[in-house]
Amino acid sequence: MERILKAEVSDASEILSLQKLAYLSEAELYGNYEIEPLKQTVQDIEKAFETNFILKCVDNGMIVGSVKAYEKDGTCYIGKLMVHPDYQNKGIGKKLMNEIERKYEHVRYELFTGSKSIKNITFYERLGYKGFSEKKLDREETIFIFMEKQAEVRT
Repeated sequence: MERILKAEVSDASEILSLQKLAYLSEAELYGNYEIEPLKQTVQDIEKAFETNFILKCVDNGMIVGSVKAYEKDGTCYIGKLMVHPDYQNKGIGKKLMNEIERKYEHVRYELFTGSKSIKNITFYERLGYKGFSEKKLDREETIFIFMEKQAEVRT
């Protein structure tokens, strides 16, 4: 049974291992193994805890999913949603996203993914995200699609 929990800095090494495994398919899709998620270090992940709220999905003591986010000026910036390849298409990504959206209510949500990553784009669209911009980031050659979702107003 998977459980969604707040990640701790002590999880950084395991999150990095998951990240390298999960982002391998993106590297293959783009024919570029120099993408930022594959080049990060444990120290980079530890540093992310200083400014991000990070969740993990744990199954049988193993981290099988993770996502991070932070809020600034009314926008929740979501990044590094990842699920272990053996656990994909089982609802873990959706659970992680739902939990982040519960943590940051009443804000606009923004994230980005590779413009060729049709599976990711379709997943986010199913969650209510819509593309609003495409651009290349300084760190690599990939063209990214930026997606947003307005918070639901609850009455």
